[in-house]
Amino acid sequence: MERMLATPADAEIILKLYKLRTEPVMRQARAWITGEFWPNTAAEFFAVYENPKDPHNPWLRQVISYWEMAAAMVVHGAVSADLFVDCNAEGFLLLAKFAPFLDAVREKNPAFLAKTTELVSRFSTAAQRYEMVQKRVETMRGARKAK
Repeated sequence: MERMLATPADAEIILKLYKLRTEPVMRQARAWITGEFWPNTAAEFFAVYENPKDPHNPWLRQVISYWEMAAAMVVHGAVSADLFVDCNAEGFLLLAKFAPFLDAVREKNPAFLAKTTELVSRFSTAAQRYEMVQKRVETMRGARKAK
């Protein structure tokens, strides 16, 4: 796919997405999901995702739905894929983090991270970014197991 120049409207969307990410509760949720929440199985994932009594349940849902919304904007052509990929990696980190048991999660929730997956499969820049992030996540996962 040929690289296209982003428009000022694309830049505006990217900046709005960034602003949403800096909201205080969203920052807490993102810090937890990227730093502390490292499930090894679908069962560990669903223990939080399906449990409304778990205090982290809203954070998990908030972060996942945010990144799926952002990916959907790209997939549907509302924002430049190249610009989005250049400015964001966290959605790819989530996909990589849950990749070892993604099929098992999708047995219960077929739409789980579907737009992020579509983004990676449709845009070569997204696939390249995902590959880089996936290597980092594997390193992080290995470091956690070594502790």
